[in-house]
Parts: sequence; structure tokens; C-alpha cells
Amino acid sequence: MKDRTSIRAMLVELLEADTGETFADLKESDNLREGLGLDSVDVVSLVSQVERRMHIRLTHEELEKLVTVGDVLDLLVTKLEVHAA
Repeated sequence: MKDRTSIRAMLVELLEADTGETFADLKESDNLREGLGLDSVDVVSLVSQVERRMHIRLTHEELEKLVTVGDVLDLLVTKLEVHAA
């Protein structure tokens, strides 16, 4: 199972590949839209890549609650724990 640090590293890798920017100093408090400059299409792209890589599905309700990087990490850690059980 992946831990929070490896999930964060994967997010940084995906963000950098999608945007061409560097996110080495990504903070959990960073807002996905205002802080990172992602639009809704960027967020959907990121989520679909995460789902494919981690073999999980995120519901529309779960996605609506994602505001910060920390929210994404919390959700993914929880989903992976449930998926592994």
C-alpha cells in the first residue's frame, strides 16, 4: 500500500507532467484552483490519472469536497486503506 509521502510524490509528478511547472514545494494547504492555478478540466484530468494508477474510483460527491492538496491526500489515503482491506 502506498503511504502519504509516496502519494504526494505521485501527485507532484502528475501535476508537473500536466502543467509543465515545478511543484517541489507543494504544500497540503495549497488550494487546487487558486493556489495551483488548476481549472476544472485540470482537476478532472489529475483525478482520472490517479484513478488509473491506483486502481480506485472516486465518486462525484468525493470530488466535490476536494479544495486543497491535503484534501486530495486525505481522500486517497482513506480510499487506499479501504481498498486494501
